[in-house]
Formats: sequence, C-alpha cells, structure tokens
Amino acid sequence: MKKTAECQRLIDYHNRKSNWKGWGPYLSERAWGTVREDYSAYGNAWGYFPHDHARSRAYRWNEDGLAGISDRNQYLCFALALWNGRDPILKERLFG
Repeated sequence: MKKTAECQRLIDYHNRKSNWKGWGPYLSERAWGTVREDYSAYGNAWGYFPHDHARSRAYRWNEDGLAGISDRNQYLCFALALWNGRDPILKERLFG
C-alpha cells in the first residue's frame, strides 16, 4: 500500500526530519475568565478575572487573540488588534 502525503508528513515529524507542527493556529479566541486562569478562593472565574483585566494581566496557561498564530509552545504569539477610532482600547477579543 502506498503512503499518502499526510502519512509521510506524520512519519517525518515523528522522526524529527521536519517541524511542520512548529507554527499554527494554537491561540484560543478567549482565555480570560476560564477555569484554567481562576485562582479565586471560591471558584468564581468570571469575578476573579473579568474582561477589564484581560488586557493588563499575564496569563499563566495560555494566550488568546483574534486570528492568532503561535509556535506550539506559545513562546511567540501573533494576533490581530483592531481599533474603531473611537474606543480608548484596541480590540483584541471578539467578546467584551
């Protein structure tokens, strides 16, 4: 049976001949207010990490962004930031 191109890519990646999984759409659209970022005493993720904090706090477990790409470990992250010309902040998330 002949190997498909996808099968060959997976074999090459497994044997460390290529790193095609190194970059990709590994950014979620929203990370703020999630259970993973909740360190509150009573498990109130929305109250502990509201949207207003999202642009000024560092995430411990992941990053977020619009149409973002990153390396697979999220050491480097790139995403869109939009401004409508009126609001005081850039829009980096669809919600909020």
